[in-house]
Amino acid sequence: MRILLVEPYYGGSHRAWASGYARHSQHQVDLLTLPARFWKWRMQGAAATLAERAHTLTERPDLLLATDMLNLPAFLGLTRRLWPGLPTALYCHENQLTYPFPPGEKRDLSYGMINWLSMLAADRVFFNSHYHRTDWFEELPRLLKHYPDATHLHRIPEVQAKSAVLPVGCDLRRFDPAPAERRADAPPLVLWNQRWEYDKDPATFFRALYALVDEGVPFRVALAGVNERQVPQEFQAARERLGTRVVYYGRAGAAQYARLLHQADVVVSTAIHEFFGIAVVEAIYCGCFPVLPRRLTYPELLPAPVHAQCLYDDFAGLLDRLRWALTQRAAAREISAPLREAVARFDWAVAAPTYDATLSRYSLTLNIHTS
Repeated sequence: MRILLVEPYYGGSHRAWASGYARHSQHQVDLLTLPARFWKWRMQGAAATLAERAHTLTERPDLLLATDMLNLPAFLGLTRRLWPGLPTALYCHENQLTYPFPPGEKRDLSYGMINWLSMLAADRVFFNSHYHRTDWFEELPRLLKHYPDATHLHRIPEVQAKSAVLPVGCDLRRFDPAPAERRADAPPLVLWNQRWEYDKDPATFFRALYALVDEGVPFRVALAGVNERQVPQEFQAARERLGTRVVYYGRAGAAQYARLLHQADVVVSTAIHEFFGIAVVEAIYCGCFPVLPRRLTYPELLPAPVHAQCLYDDFAGLLDRLRWALTQRAAAREISAPLREAVARFDWAVAAPTYDATLSRYSLTLNIHTS
């Protein structure tokens, strides 16, 4: 089967997902992309640009797989004569309806409407987690009721019925074999490997570290991840306050990132937004003990028996679990070691065959119905 994967925002986790599936699929997956910048313009204008490029392709795909950054109805309209009746699937990495905005920034509902209209236009809709699917459909009626008439509320069950969960595929095996070992002769290493942004709530993370410093708990910290701000104030302040405890600071290249994952003892998230959690999955795969909030997508990443040890409900719970993991290193290692297998299901070696079978089944069904 030939799949045309359309990604208007080809960078970061979107790029890793698209290129990863193209590499690991048994199907022919062709990428139609634009660089990852100007996300609002991508959602508004990429459909026209990519439709122009689609007209230069020499072979008709069997399935169109687009991401949530595409205005799918516009793209389909602009290619209607090129590929009439082409089965279409939409993959939702995130959405512009429930993504949290910084204080003082007002949500533009037009982008949530692009997501909604794309779901209506698609034959199948895939979310990257159960949490994401639930979150979207809980908030959707409030968006539609915002408008004065013909609110589409009766269409919600139709879209729910054609939606499913297809977790993100991750290139976890690139971290094999371990390039480094954890140092038993040094204080345990806490890892931050997420974006340096407000929706990951780094202020709460550092508040917990400062509390442990005041208690005299020994630890080191690696502050890795993508910084999209000119002045990441919380991180600069933490670098000064934590001093020599900070053993790494800034964006890590592939080799350095792999070393940090295998050297770290604990990975922490304080996120207020997460639809999947690739960075946390990578850290768990490499043996880190996870200290995660009991919200968002995190409970579905971990087996239920370890929820009590790994998931927290409030700041006191975060502090308790982090303190325990740092002071009971061996016990934490006994819990974290088996979790590698729990998250290995997200590796492309497992995920790609699932994608292939799912998309083949839907493509065949839709082609039969439209032929």
